[in-house]
Amino acid sequence: MAYVVKQKINGKEYFYLRKSVRKGNKVTSQHIAYLGSNKEEADKKYAEIIKNMDSNNQEIKMEDKSNIKMENNLIQKKISIDELAKFCKEKGFVFRSSDIYGGYSGFWDYGPLGVELFNNIKRDWWNFFVNKRDNMVGMEASIISHPKTWKASGHIANFNDVAVVCKKCKTATKIDKSEVGKVNCKCGGEFDIRGEFSLMFKTKVGALDSSDTYLRGETAQGMFLDFKLISQTSRMQLPFGIAQIGRCFRNEIAPRDFLFRSREFNIAEFEFFLNPEEKLCNDLEENHLGIKLKLLDAETQTAGKEDLKETTIGQMLSEKRMEEWQAYWLAEQIKWYHSLNLFEIKIREHTKDELSHYSSATFDIDYEYPFGNVELGGNANRGQFDLTQHSKESGENMEVFDEKYKNKIIPRVIEPTFGVERVFLAILTKAYSDDGRGNIVLNLPARIAPVKAAVFPLVKREDFEKIADEIVKDLREEFNIAYDKSGSIGRRYARNDEIGTPFCITIDDDSLKNKDVTIRDRNSRVQKRVKIEKLKEILRDLISEKLNFQEI
Repeated sequence: MAYVVKQKINGKEYFYLRKSVRKGNKVTSQHIAYLGSNKEEADKKYAEIIKNMDSNNQEIKMEDKSNIKMENNLIQKKISIDELAKFCKEKGFVFRSSDIYGGYSGFWDYGPLGVELFNNIKRDWWNFFVNKRDNMVGMEASIISHPKTWKASGHIANFNDVAVVCKKCKTATKIDKSEVGKVNCKCGGEFDIRGEFSLMFKTKVGALDSSDTYLRGETAQGMFLDFKLISQTSRMQLPFGIAQIGRCFRNEIAPRDFLFRSREFNIAEFEFFLNPEEKLCNDLEENHLGIKLKLLDAETQTAGKEDLKETTIGQMLSEKRMEEWQAYWLAEQIKWYHSLNLFEIKIREHTKDELSHYSSATFDIDYEYPFGNVELGGNANRGQFDLTQHSKESGENMEVFDEKYKNKIIPRVIEPTFGVERVFLAILTKAYSDDGRGNIVLNLPARIAPVKAAVFPLVKREDFEKIADEIVKDLREEFNIAYDKSGSIGRRYARNDEIGTPFCITIDDDSLKNKDVTIRDRNSRVQKRVKIEKLKEILRDLISEKLNFQEI
């Protein structure tokens, strides 16, 4: 009998097709397929699947397991910040910088698994926002630029926080200037105000005749400085965007909470340049307008409340909270997060008194981590501020000719931003799961998993290892592959489940005779036989999500 299971995970519904199978005197449940996140989509996929099923499996019933946090056969586990940091260190994801000297506050190193996952996230972001679009190009700017850059951008004058120390618990931290006299410490104690503190990292350039400058506090300015050169050399016409992923530096008063508040971090962002007269976005479609979200609007915050309201991108547009191009890019941001299984998203609208000096409308994108809400990224309407300021300070004309409107203008800018470390941590906390038997499984999407597959000879035998070596050599031309021949097969499975390896490939006696191998799915623990000659193609389709494991 086949049946649909509706499960609610962190407030969002998911639909799965399962079937009951009798083995002797026992009846077990097997996962067949994921049907989607809404009933209409689930019904459609179910109808397609059921056509190909045996007539004995035609009966359908609905079960509601609303209180179970489960994906496939895995149970999502909550993890604290300290537990996460410990896990990352033990498994080779993240280490304290200069750990042998006791670490250096606010700086972190990525280990073998961490750098793979981190780079895979960046590649996935680049593919989604840059490579697949005709109106986007990339760049990589230096982390040090002329000091006048930061004068023109307003960072020297405005990039400050207020240093405070709690009178009760003595914890040092920072608050925004707008929060002075309005907020207390988490412990309830009042803050002792120690004055404003610049977040810019000052450095010197030159050996004999040195001059003061700064490590960049954001990646955006490089895109503004090179805007005209890029528009000319790439022959891009408005509207178009410039994207980059890079390191930023902020001299935080009190680095804390693992990677969440560091002095060195990575931002992925792009500046999207528009004619000020360009109000309509032709790329904005119904699928964007219909995206549902939870919004903490400016009016609610001004009233001193924190009530979230259910809304859509389309509704926010009708309320004139943003214009069309900003709405489009916010929708695209949410779509990318969803593609990584990050659905616990909240949008916070900035109030008028907290808007940055350059912004007319800004939205924080918050993620509901197991230990609380933290900002994941943002979306700002920067207007013409930056290009205008750089034009004034440098004397360089930053106008470009717009073929559509037949005029020379300084473009306005929409800026979507992503904190890469915070995305990294969101993915890890969402993936941290239990297989139901007390074993940790890192349920990472295959396309961003650090190791795509592990190859095991069942036993240490020369003929087994020869085939394994050949398979590893072939697969490593395209994927990051682990080769493990020590310990029991169960222990090898467990080691790879813990680090998020989606597929394990085993060479056994039948492999010698039939030229095939066993491939095991991490989440379901289902195993299937696959011909060696087809292994690379199948693995490629599984990783790219063109093929579902059940379809092999």
